[in-house]
Amino acid sequence: MSAARRNALTPEALAMMDTIARSGSFAAAARELGKVPSALTYSVRQLEDALDVLLFDRRSRQAKLTSAGQELLEQGRHLLGEIDLLANRVHRVGTGWETQLTVAVDGVISRVTLFELVESFYAVRTDDDAPTGTRLRIRTEILAGLWEALLSGQADLAIGLTQGSTGNHKGIETRPLGEIEFVFAVAPHHPLASHPEPISDDVLLRHRAVAVADSAQRLAPATFNLLRGQDVLTVPTVQAKLEAQVRCLGCGFVPEPLARDLIRRGCLVVKRLTREPHRVRFSYAWRSLPAVAGRRPGQGLALRWWLKQLDSATTRGALLERHLGLPGSID
Repeated sequence: MSAARRNALTPEALAMMDTIARSGSFAAAARELGKVPSALTYSVRQLEDALDVLLFDRRSRQAKLTSAGQELLEQGRHLLGEIDLLANRVHRVGTGWETQLTVAVDGVISRVTLFELVESFYAVRTDDDAPTGTRLRIRTEILAGLWEALLSGQADLAIGLTQGSTGNHKGIETRPLGEIEFVFAVAPHHPLASHPEPISDDVLLRHRAVAVADSAQRLAPATFNLLRGQDVLTVPTVQAKLEAQVRCLGCGFVPEPLARDLIRRGCLVVKRLTREPHRVRFSYAWRSLPAVAGRRPGQGLALRWWLKQLDSATTRGALLERHLGLPGSID
């Protein structure tokens, strides 16, 4: 595109085209724009000369667009919308709202609670009663993959970090989320379901375990409760692990809140082992951003909103405990 053509496509020229098409005539558009009709006609001819096309059919007494004019109108309206969005987003950023916030969660986190928080966030309004303009990205990571997402900058907030998967890093703050009990469970028709308790590691070694794959790509992946030499079926999510164990494809420890309904319905049977009862501590962490005048260092307004929700013990508990009623649960 030549510089002349590009320079002709100003927001004012696109808005003029939109007004003419919407009002139906040059005279009506001139009144709306506060111009005389001859000045509006001159502006249109300048635009046509710059683009080297006819935008309006001069044979019609109405403002009838040519095919080229129709294309410019449609694309121009799209561009004007994008310009408005950009202007609004720049304004939001200038007032402290991040352009985008990425929240990474572990597979044990309650999706129903998470999306209730998302709904509440989208209902937030700024001081001028407008949406925040912050785009949310939700991603699922497993074990060390959650910490890796935070370290690499792919996530601004990580919820569900396990003890031992984190470390001390400048610019990252961590707080406790809570604890979850992991119980050893098998399908009712699994050989271990009828085995006398407590079950020893020697007995477990003869049976396939089901494990969720760590999503870390660069950090050393974490593994829990797997015995050296044990056959392992590796699956991508906690939900897939539960389904595999319900189908008697293996055995293993499962987060009790997620498995609670399956246990209640008899789809899984909890067995006692010679090992100590297994509880896991979880935490959440966030990336601190450079200080900006007018707001606390390291916290954009969107991140501050999420951290305020996580200050609530009720919210933290719900993120670990509320798993009933999720769509796609195992029947």
